This record gives sequence, C-alpha cells and structure tokens, in this order.
Amino acid sequence: MAKAKEQFKVQPMNDRVIVRHIDEDVKTTAGGIIIPDSAKERPQLGEVVAVGPGRRDNDGKRIELDVHIGQRVYHSKYGGTEVKIDGEDFLILREEDILAIIQD
Repeated sequence: MAKAKEQFKVQPMNDRVIVRHIDEDVKTTAGGIIIPDSAKERPQLGEVVAVGPGRRDNDGKRIELDVHIGQRVYHSKYGGTEVKIDGEDFLILREEDILAIIQD
C-alpha cells in the first residue's frame, strides 16, 4: 500500500476515482482444479490511488468525495473503465460505482 501515498501522475475528473485492482486469494474448486487467469472474473476489490475534486451541485458548489486515497473498496462488477498506466492495470470509475469502503 505504500504506492497509494505517493503522488499519482493521473488526475481523475469530477467525481471519478482511480482504483488499483487487488487480487483476492487464488481459489481452487472442490476437486482441486485451479481456475486459469483467463477464466477468472474481474476483481471487485481495489485500492484508491487517486480521486477527483468532486462533482458540482446545481448551484455550482463543489461536493467533495467520501472516498480517499489509500482506502480499500469494493466496486460494482461492471462499472468503470479499465486503463493501463505505466504498464499497470487500473480502473477509473465514478464514486457512485463504489459499493463499500473496507474499514481496517
């Protein structure tokens, strides 16, 4: 998680958040078969690495996001856009696509 605290060189717009995928433990079937990466579903767990300044309300005032850099979150399965930054995969999504913040 040390990377989350350093300056990230991509700034998301408005109420968007950039999330680094966190791979959950490798699971095998009851028969001991390991599922290959190509057949696995996209992870829904991630670490927030950058946040936008927030959306604007009807009066033009900025509404800050509730999520912050370094927090681990669950996000919607098919929400957001996958991008590759410096060879690493990230997900850019709206704050509303974040389902839960994991409390440590």
